[in-house]
Amino acid sequence: MTRITILPQQLAVCRLDPATAMPEWIRGSFTSITRTADELSIVCDDDAVPDDVQADRGWRALKLEGPFAFEMTGIAASLLSPLANATISCLLIATYDTDYLLLKAVVLDRAVDVLRTAGYDVG
Repeated sequence: MTRITILPQQLAVCRLDPATAMPEWIRGSFTSITRTADELSIVCDDDAVPDDVQADRGWRALKLEGPFAFEMTGIAASLLSPLANATISCLLIATYDTDYLLLKAVVLDRAVDVLRTAGYDVG
């Protein structure tokens, strides 16, 4: 079964105009930056985000301990299904080696309980 680690920092999910230059305020040991035609989306330390930036604050991250081969299927689905059944919303971020689940801090304890009940080693 996949081991899951709870990252310690509080995160913010930010939305900027897609033409915005890369902000200098981005920091943290966990950051994710995605630029599309519709937006520049940034996940970084909550306390790094200026007050005038559109942001949803108070997120925590769970790291699936990889790496996982690209050919492996169903890893994220096996985690998302019990969370969805418990009506816990999350944001999935995939990297080359692994996946991260972002959850609102207010539901973190409940999400951890749900995942442990589903057989995951969360710590």
